[in-house]
Amino acid sequence: MESKPFWKETPLLRLAVCLMAGIVVGDMVVVGWWLLLVFVMTVALALLSWKHEHWQSVAIAVCFVVLGWLLMERQKASLEVAWPEDEVSYEVVVISEPVEKPKTIAVDVVLAESGRKLKCYLYKDDRSRNLKTGDGLQIQSRIEANSEWRRGSFDYHRYLEIHGFTGRTFVASWKWRKAKVSLAQLSKLERMRLTFLKYRSRLLSRLNPAAVANDDAYAVVAAMALGDKSALTQELKDVYSVTGASHVLALSGLHLGIIYTLLSLFVFNRRWQVLSQIIIIMSIWAFVFLVGMSTSVMRSATMLSVYALLSLGHRDRMSVNTLAFTAIVTLMFSPMSLFDVGFQMSYMAVLSILLFVPLLEGVFTAEYLMSHRLVRWLWGMIAVPLSAQIGTAPLIAYYFGRFSCYFLLTNFIVIPAAMLILYLSLVVLLAPSLAYILFYIVATLNSLLTKMALIPGASIDDLHPTKIQTTMIYVIIVAVYLLVVKLTCIRASARYH
Repeated sequence: MESKPFWKETPLLRLAVCLMAGIVVGDMVVVGWWLLLVFVMTVALALLSWKHEHWQSVAIAVCFVVLGWLLMERQKASLEVAWPEDEVSYEVVVISEPVEKPKTIAVDVVLAESGRKLKCYLYKDDRSRNLKTGDGLQIQSRIEANSEWRRGSFDYHRYLEIHGFTGRTFVASWKWRKAKVSLAQLSKLERMRLTFLKYRSRLLSRLNPAAVANDDAYAVVAAMALGDKSALTQELKDVYSVTGASHVLALSGLHLGIIYTLLSLFVFNRRWQVLSQIIIIMSIWAFVFLVGMSTSVMRSATMLSVYALLSLGHRDRMSVNTLAFTAIVTLMFSPMSLFDVGFQMSYMAVLSILLFVPLLEGVFTAEYLMSHRLVRWLWGMIAVPLSAQIGTAPLIAYYFGRFSCYFLLTNFIVIPAAMLILYLSLVVLLAPSLAYILFYIVATLNSLLTKMALIPGASIDDLHPTKIQTTMIYVIIVAVYLLVVKLTCIRASARYH
């Protein structure tokens, strides 16, 4: 029996692509309020053309393009603020861990009156060093528009917009003080997020590195277990980048998958399957709020939620359609996420895994893999990171100018280490006296990766392909994939006959 073309088997992927196209257009062209009228007309046209399947499909596609355009215009308009030219007095709440700069302490803050986020730079002293998430501040300063700074393909202004920052401010030490700030003007979602961030700050204090005198080990644990990267030094980031281990520092599907597996061991048996999946989903989303709701972790949580719900009906749980659904949901809430490096790499990695892993698994027969568990494990450790690298390597080269040559070898080390670190982090949060074991393991991992980064040819640097070149690389990858799928179908058909 002949299978349907890939494009027809993934209707949600088509809608996701249309939504993305509309977001890109909306980023370049602003047309104003009448776009809402166009959207209503396209929805009406899609409903009225129900007797004509082809034309209805076209109308739905156009509807999603216009929807993406409309959502992008609305988000861009929400980020445009005319700040006063003079100094003003205002109240803010700290929503991040303080990061020490050469002359200042940088913290992210939210205005209590409007809920707008700012980058705040306080003069470095003992008071600013001791700030914590959730502290209220009374500030007298001038708020400025976001910086237009660029370096290579990195656009800092766009980065700030993607993460919801509408301005920045520099504050002298005598122009701020701690104060009790009312949060009544903030949305319930923002207040709940702030509550979870306060709790994360308390958990981070339980992982205080002072007792173990190893700041780098603490930084890795804080990033991997609680999503706080503020303690990571540039040297440590470079070590993980050169060795191809950066993905374990960013909370993603790997980390949530480990947590999901752990939670599955403690829930009820099959008789209570529905209740157990609901408890797991709620726990996963509580963790998402706890670690700051980054793009990659929200994508992973959405996919795991769909996975858990579909598992109740024994349906196809992980598919391209599932991934496309999570992309649509994410982009509807935050259209500008499309331009986030984390969003692009996260979705390209998972899409590539979903497409290429089945092809790579075809190298061995299912019977052989089932009877040789060690080979199955080894091949899985090769197939998954290799597939992910196919999808993300062009983006890494474009944004960071680097290709890690030892990423396969690195994964045999960091993935088991990540599982051990996450499990031990949970133990340490409950029993802080055991922290020295956790930090010893992490310090050993850091030392090993540092030595690997010094091996000749560990990475190829200074690549920097253009946007057109990056696009053409993906065109070639898609062409090769379609060719391999076609040849596989022809070989399977020949065997059948």
